Amino acid sequence: MLYKSHLLQSIWRQFRLSAAFPYLSLLIWLLPLLLFTSGQNSLMAHDEGLYAWRARRMFDSGDWIAPWGTVHHKTPGFYWIIASSYKLFGMSEVSARIPSAIAGILCLFLIYEIGNIILNKKLAWLAAAILSIEFLWLQHCRLGAPNVPMIFLVLLAIFSLLKAELQPKYSSLWRLIAGLCLGLGFFVRSFMIFLPAMAILPYLIGEHRRHRHLTNPILYLGLVLGFIPTLIWLWFSWQRYGSDSLNAILQFVFQLGSEEREGNSIIFYFWNVPLKAFPWVFFSILGLVLAFRRPISYYHLLLVGFPIVLFTELSIFSTRLSHYSLGLYPFIALLAALGLDWLGKIYQKTKPPRNIPRNLSYGFGGLGILLLLVGIYVLIWANADFRKYAPLGLIMGLGWLILPVVWIGRHHFGYKFLTARYWLAGWLIPCWLALAVAGSLGLIGDYNPAFRTFFQEPAIASILQTHPIYFVKVDGKNAVLLNFYTPIHGTSLETISQLPASSYAWIYLKNSPDLSRPHRIIGTVQGYQLIQVL
Repeated sequence: MLYKSHLLQSIWRQFRLSAAFPYLSLLIWLLPLLLFTSGQNSLMAHDEGLYAWRARRMFDSGDWIAPWGTVHHKTPGFYWIIASSYKLFGMSEVSARIPSAIAGILCLFLIYEIGNIILNKKLAWLAAAILSIEFLWLQHCRLGAPNVPMIFLVLLAIFSLLKAELQPKYSSLWRLIAGLCLGLGFFVRSFMIFLPAMAILPYLIGEHRRHRHLTNPILYLGLVLGFIPTLIWLWFSWQRYGSDSLNAILQFVFQLGSEEREGNSIIFYFWNVPLKAFPWVFFSILGLVLAFRRPISYYHLLLVGFPIVLFTELSIFSTRLSHYSLGLYPFIALLAALGLDWLGKIYQKTKPPRNIPRNLSYGFGGLGILLLLVGIYVLIWANADFRKYAPLGLIMGLGWLILPVVWIGRHHFGYKFLTARYWLAGWLIPCWLALAVAGSLGLIGDYNPAFRTFFQEPAIASILQTHPIYFVKVDGKNAVLLNFYTPIHGTSLETISQLPASSYAWIYLKNSPDLSRPHRIIGTVQGYQLIQVL
C-alpha cells in the first residue's frame, strides 16, 4: 500500500509538472461553467436574438451578403460564423452559442500564455481562473454575440506580438498573425475593433526601440490580409447597393459615437465594471497600484497601459453599454492575480505586518453571513420568481465563510497546513459554485422561458412546422425571437386584411392592428398573438 501511495504521488507530481497540466486543469475548471444548464435554452431577446436570426436568414436563403434585401450597418463576420455553426450542428440556440464558447476557452488559454510571459506561471493560472468566473465574461461566453470572439482575436494579436519578441527566428510569422487578427477583428466586429487596437499603442510606441513592431512591413501585410474578407463582402455589396453599404457602416459608428443610450453617463463604467466583475475589480485596482510601484520590465505599458487607455476610450465614447467593457476583463483578471498574490504573501507570514488579508477575510465572512440570511429569507418567504435566486445567496454565503475560517485556523489555532493556497481557494470556489448553480438553474442560458415553453406546446409547434406564418406589423424587442423560432416565414404585411384566407399570422397587440376581419386566436405570448384568419 505504501508503495502504491508513493507511486500515485510520483505520477501526480509528474503530471503537475507536465506542459499539458495548466491547460487541462483550466479546461476542467471552465467546462462545467459553460455546460451546466437546466436542460433548456432560450435566446436573450435583443442582441443575441438579432445575431442568431440574421445568421439564420443567411443559412436559410444561401445569400451570405445581404439576405435582408437592404444595406446593412455591420460587417457580417459573426453572422458567417454562426451560420457555419448552423451548418455543422443544426439550427438551435446551442449552435448559435458554440462559437462564443469555443472563443472563451481559447481566451482562457491565451490569457494564461500572456500572463506566463508578463508575470509567471502561478499568476498566469490564477488570472485565467479568475477570468472564467467574472460574471459578465462568463455570461458572454454563453451568448451568441461577437464580443468574446473579437476579444479572442485581440488577445491572439497581443500574444503574437509578445512571441515575436521572444522568438526572433519566427518573428515574421508571429507579426503576420498579429496583423491578420486585427484585420479579421474588423470583419467580426466592425469599427469596434479600433478601441482595443488603440489600447495596444502604449506598448507598441513606448517599447518600439526594443521590438520594432511598428516599422515591420510584415505586420501591415497581415493587416491587409485580414481585411480581405471585409473587402470581398463590400465588393459584392457594392454591386447591389453601390456605396450605400460603406455609408451605412460609417453612419452607424457616428450614431453610436454621438448617442448616449439609456442615460449612461461618462461615469457609467466606474460603477458598472465593479458590479459586473465583483469582487475581482477591487483586487485588480490593488494590482494596478502594485504594477505602478514596481513596473514590470518590458511589459509595463501593456499590463497597465492597455486597460487604462481602453477604459478612457470607452468612457469618452457616447454609447456606453456593459458588454463594450468586456475587453477590460482579461486585464482585470491579470491585475487581480497580481493583487491577490501580494495579499497571499502577507497572509502566509506568521505575524503579518499588515491587516488587509485579515480584514478582507472577516469583511467577506460578514458579507457571507448576510447573504446566507437573505438566501434563507428568500427561500422561505419570497414568491416563486425570487425563490429561484435563493440558492445563489446560500452558496455564496456559505462559500465566503471559508475565508475567516481559514484565517482563524492558521493564525489563531496554528494550523500551518492552511497555506495561502487555501485562502486563495476561499475566493475562487464560492464564485465558481454560484455561477455553476446559476447555469444549472437556467439563470444563465434560459433568458426567455415564456417563449420557449410557448413554442414547445404541441398545438403551436404542429402549426408552425407545417404552415407559413405571416407577420403583421410585428415589432418590439422580442420580435427577433418570433423571427428566429418561426420555422416557415410568410411575408411581412401592414394590415390583417392583406392576409390570405385560412392563413396564420403573428400580430403585435401594442400596434393595435385592424382586427375586424374574422379570426381565431391560437395562442398569446408576451403581447404577441398567433392568429388564423377565417
